[in-house]
Amino acid sequence: MTLFILRRIGAAAIVLFLGSVLVFLGVRALPGDPALVLAGQDATPGTIAAIRHEYGLDKPVPVQYAHYLSQVFQGDFGRSTQDRLPVGHILAQRLPVTIELSVLAMLVAIGVGVTAGIVAAARRGRFADYIATGFGLIGLSVPHFWLGILAILLFSVQLHWLPASGYLPFTGDPGGNLERMLLPALVLGTGFAAVLMRQTRSAMLESLSADYVRTARSKGLPERAVIGVHALRNSLTTVVTVLGLQLGALISGAVVTEQIFVIPGFGKLTIDAVLTRNYPVIQAVVLVTVAGYIVVNLLVDIVYALLNPRIRLSGVAHG
Repeated sequence: MTLFILRRIGAAAIVLFLGSVLVFLGVRALPGDPALVLAGQDATPGTIAAIRHEYGLDKPVPVQYAHYLSQVFQGDFGRSTQDRLPVGHILAQRLPVTIELSVLAMLVAIGVGVTAGIVAAARRGRFADYIATGFGLIGLSVPHFWLGILAILLFSVQLHWLPASGYLPFTGDPGGNLERMLLPALVLGTGFAAVLMRQTRSAMLESLSADYVRTARSKGLPERAVIGVHALRNSLTTVVTVLGLQLGALISGAVVTEQIFVIPGFGKLTIDAVLTRNYPVIQAVVLVTVAGYIVVNLLVDIVYALLNPRIRLSGVAHG
């Protein structure tokens, strides 16, 4: 198991390095001149040249990347070109907001999607199965921005149950924070729940038709034990894999959701940084997102190997 984890960590480190290269080159491929944006349209060539020198934009790209990488290893992401604040300080303020939204949305997705998938598989071909399948189709088809607008109109404008937008820090007002984050989490988690429902249903149906389930039933075990212990346990590998794979969709959906509900998280920060050609912020946001995605997938690989020992044995044998 230790060798398996070390191999996965090594592969994750390589992917993270390649991701940092792509992020760095991709940001510099964006149209527009950040020095001109900072200096203004009426700036003199001397002013633009001074700004280029200050931010290292006048150096060759490989030199810029080497300097950037050395700073990142020291925990320094540079300074924002808009307000001169340390990018690390900005990330420390915005990252917990997006993490909270993503965690709440994932809890909604797991609670709704996995439960609906289990019920649909256990009641295959019945009314509950049709309801769950219909929910899955709707959740996959409805865009986040449209669902968010409808949710605001219903729960905020018509029913006055939840605030339409805004954000309060959890440490300052836990109740107000959860009240404002509940609606965005429901909107963001709906599509994720639909994916989980379909995958859970498919995995459960496969497990329920396996020999070990028929054996458990022939021994006279209650149907609840057959489904909850034998079938569900062997279906968790599929659910865990889907959780990891859907993280990217969850993060991209958070960008739209944060814009709709005016939540000051990574999504809003990314859009503002792209519009202003704020290179340090764009690089930091994308790099942290890539790192988070890699770490989550690494954890998924480890959990997957714990649930299915044949995976880690196969990985070591091929190594």
